[in-house]
Amino acid sequence: MRRSTGLLLVTALGLSATACGSGESPQPAASGGAANVSITVACQPAKTAPQDRKAWDEDVAAFMKAHPGVTVKSTDQQPCFDPKTFGPKLAGGQMETVFVVPMTNYDDVIAQGQALDITQYTGSVKNWNDLRPDHRELLTKDGKVYGVPNVHYSVGLVYNRALFTKAGLDPNTPPKTWAEVREAAKKIAGLGAGYVGYGEYSGGNTGGWHFTQAIYGRGGSILTDDGKKAAFNSPEGKAVLQNLHDMRWVDNSMGSKLLVGWESLMMAMGSGKVGMMLGAPDVVTDVVTKFKGNVDDYGITGFPEAKASLSGGEAYMINPKATPEQAKAGMEWIDFRFNTVGKGRFDFARGKAIGNPVGVPDNAVYGDSPTGKALQEERVKNASLPVENYQTYVDAAATVPPKAEPPHAQELYAILDVAMSGVLSRKDASVDELLADAETKANAMLAAKG
Repeated sequence: MRRSTGLLLVTALGLSATACGSGESPQPAASGGAANVSITVACQPAKTAPQDRKAWDEDVAAFMKAHPGVTVKSTDQQPCFDPKTFGPKLAGGQMETVFVVPMTNYDDVIAQGQALDITQYTGSVKNWNDLRPDHRELLTKDGKVYGVPNVHYSVGLVYNRALFTKAGLDPNTPPKTWAEVREAAKKIAGLGAGYVGYGEYSGGNTGGWHFTQAIYGRGGSILTDDGKKAAFNSPEGKAVLQNLHDMRWVDNSMGSKLLVGWESLMMAMGSGKVGMMLGAPDVVTDVVTKFKGNVDDYGITGFPEAKASLSGGEAYMINPKATPEQAKAGMEWIDFRFNTVGKGRFDFARGKAIGNPVGVPDNAVYGDSPTGKALQEERVKNASLPVENYQTYVDAAATVPPKAEPPHAQELYAILDVAMSGVLSRKDASVDELLADAETKANAMLAAKG
């Protein structure tokens, strides 16, 4: 599954950085103090992406020219974030001066003292006050700041505009409620054999992952606030499964094929025969670039009736072994490469020129602040994708509260796969029994985890 810790985060921004890598320990400051400082930064694009790598190297050179005495050394481990090696490398002191941490790891990294308190350096990020307060709060502990939000996504409803038109639906007014989703799905499925109104996963941890998206949207939770007990056997959880059961067996709008791994639904969406699915903006990019979908056919809108949205993302952190001079230089690099309109990863004109897809709104850490509006204006001006197809998502994402994945997410997703598979594979499946069984297994797993 591509999103082994949630959703894959960064595509279609032109020149985005993905999650962190490692390979070199932080470099000590040279004898000249602030005037001569060396930092290591994650993560340089791979040699297999020569245009992106060239753009990165150009940015490094421009940064060093603007900051005399600062030397920037890049690491290019790909993928930059590997959940199997991240923990050991971080604990072993092998991480760069500037590294990236996924949202699911924020609390652990901060609690274990593996990120520097950067409170005194936040002024180095010129647009700091434009970053969404709820995302800054995720990186704040006891009044101290430990990271700079870099990427944020929230889940919406990805839909095939061409199928909407073919089914007599208005693609410019996509569904806002689950009742409307259900009606649209029936009409799309009614187009004939092979058409699926609404696609959903049933296994490979993707079923439980999408269950989490759906229950969050309805205002429910996976775990209790203390994280010690399952909370999904609830009215919201039952509504998720009952709705899927009814769409599958009453409306016959979900097809008969069980979709397990991440690629299965993406391939189906790319075939042009699936009307709707849950997903973040990167789904649109992947469907087009990896699964041969027609870019003009796809849109994304806000999550139906959203009370919250499963969110993910990443933040840049500074190695706690960094000297004050390294910390300052690292924060200035973060500001230059990742937080300046028209520069670095937000140089959309350059991104378009080297052939990167530009237009999907996959970075919302600035919301509708002045910086956020300026970024969207630049993205639209340099778009290579049909940005008007994503506007309703942009409008919704700015207001829907984010909610992170639960602790032990992958174990919980595997347990919830069974419930998702149950309602999609058995007409006589009992929603109550499926959730009760999943609750028992989840509580046992949580107890074993301590």
